[in-house]
Amino acid sequence: MADFSIADVKTLREKTGAGMMDAKKALVEAGGDIEAAIDGLRAKGLATAQKKSSRTAAEGLVGVSVEGTKGVAVEVNSETDFVAKNDQFQDFVRHTTAVALTLGSDDVEALKASDYPAGGTVAEKLTDNVATIGENQQIRRMKTVSVGSGAVVSYVHNAAAEGLGKIGVLVALESDLGDDVLVPFGKQLAMHIASMFPQALNADGLDADVIERERAIAQEKAAESGKPENVQEKMVEGAIKKFAKENALLSQMFVMDNKSSVADVVAKTGKDAGGSITLTDYVRFQLGEGIEVEEEDFAAEVAATLKG
Repeated sequence: MADFSIADVKTLREKTGAGMMDAKKALVEAGGDIEAAIDGLRAKGLATAQKKSSRTAAEGLVGVSVEGTKGVAVEVNSETDFVAKNDQFQDFVRHTTAVALTLGSDDVEALKASDYPAGGTVAEKLTDNVATIGENQQIRRMKTVSVGSGAVVSYVHNAAAEGLGKIGVLVALESDLGDDVLVPFGKQLAMHIASMFPQALNADGLDADVIERERAIAQEKAAESGKPENVQEKMVEGAIKKFAKENALLSQMFVMDNKSSVADVVAKTGKDAGGSITLTDYVRFQLGEGIEVEEEDFAAEVAATLKG
């Protein structure tokens, strides 16, 4: 019979951020002594980190940072949402995002090789975090935007802390206007982007493979209509134009009024303020998008853990 309970496993995870199996094993080795188990987990160091590296990391945080007319977004993944609430993990994402802002490219490997504020490299600090927190963590991607004049405005949806959250958005506004106009307007645009999930700035930027997939779907629907071939062709082209309009940022209906396109709202806002605004670029990082995660039965995992 185990010398500890499910509650002890939960307590150890809360104190260390360790995975369930590691917490259970540490308690077994420590005879149920939680403090000794904490020491045992920390003593495993890099060996623990290496074991974690193969596990799926689809949770975590998106960090955004802006300085002057430049901004960057960085996604750092962990295995569970629990770790995203860990102060150590949040500090790492915050500092790593600040380092990313100093780079001249969106190269994740260059970011990992960069100096970390507290010493060593970003990659070394990441490895240390995996060892001490007890879950696989990965720097997945980064993107930088900038303007010659104007503003880069950030927005975080479902914020866990300042500049950290589930969805991070940056909006690059080239303009001769001041922050008193650009920052509040940029926030509105960023909230639109977070909500409406545009796939590109304009129709020309939409992924060609995505367009072809939509075209195939439209052709199948048109064929099922039984209408003449020339009519079917028009139906397909109409469907593609509609898709492009709805998924390219500048042609989307602005979510704040649902009457004008984003392009028209940008132009009008600049004109009304006595200047001009051009939306030149944006970033929308949603945590874990595109990562396939194997569903697990948590209750079954707990039962299996205590049975050994």
